[in-house]
Amino acid sequence: MLTLTENAAKAVEEIVAADPEVAEDAGVRIYAMPREDGGTTLGVAVAETPQEDDQVIEEAGARVFVESTIVGLVDSKTLDAVADEKGTHFTLSE
Repeated sequence: MLTLTENAAKAVEEIVAADPEVAEDAGVRIYAMPREDGGTTLGVAVAETPQEDDQVIEEAGARVFVESTIVGLVDSKTLDAVADEKGTHFTLSE
C-alpha cells in the first residue's frame, strides 16, 4: 500500500483546504493519465469522494484516493511532496 510522508500528508491537507468547493473530508486522487507518446503518467487532482474501485489511504489527517488501475504501480511506494515557487510537486519513491 502507498504510504505518505509527513510533507505529503500536510500538502494534501493544504490542497484540499484551499478548494472552497469541496468538503473538509475530501482528498486528492492519483490516476493514470495518457501521454501523447502513448505512455502513461500519473495525475493528481482534488476529489470530493473516491471512485467506487479506488484504494483509499488515510494517513495523518490526509485522504488519498488511488485509481484501481495503478494500485500495483504505487504499492509499497512512498508519496512525498515539495513546495517551491511553482507550487507543490509530488514524487514517488521506493
